[in-house]
Amino acid sequence: MSFELDKFDRNILAIIQSDARRPAEAIGAEVGLSASAVQRRIARLRDEGVIAAEVAVVDARRVGRPLTMIVDIEVERERPELVAGLKRWIADEPAVQEAWYVTGDGDYVLVVTARDVDDYDALMQRLVVENTNVRHFRTRVALGTLKRGLLVPTLPPQP
Repeated sequence: MSFELDKFDRNILAIIQSDARRPAEAIGAEVGLSASAVQRRIARLRDEGVIAAEVAVVDARRVGRPLTMIVDIEVERERPELVAGLKRWIADEPAVQEAWYVTGDGDYVLVVTARDVDDYDALMQRLVVENTNVRHFRTRVALGTLKRGLLVPTLPPQP
């Protein structure tokens, strides 16, 4: 990062992570800056890549994808060309919401949404057929959501 985040930047980030549509005037009133100063800071945070995206969070159930699965994937070999193909497949697959390369028993952990079990089964069949390097996968079905989000703490912890 080419600049340091100050308390204003951190407060602005905390606010817009919860509501990216909040007007600059309201943010400014809360953090003690003018609306134009808030707009300049937000533009700089975007330009510097601190704000990576501004998106709408969609309720998967309301769009017909009520199932959430957590999938552990173990690959056969760590050959770069095989791993690159799997990573592309994961990145291009709309049903995969999140993906991590991890340590431990598996190599990757995916969070996947599906319309139903048949939809999920078809996805996993495609995964195995199109990625011959997948040795094994294990699925856990999410029975309920306790917390979901992408909020990153930006403020120092309170004593």
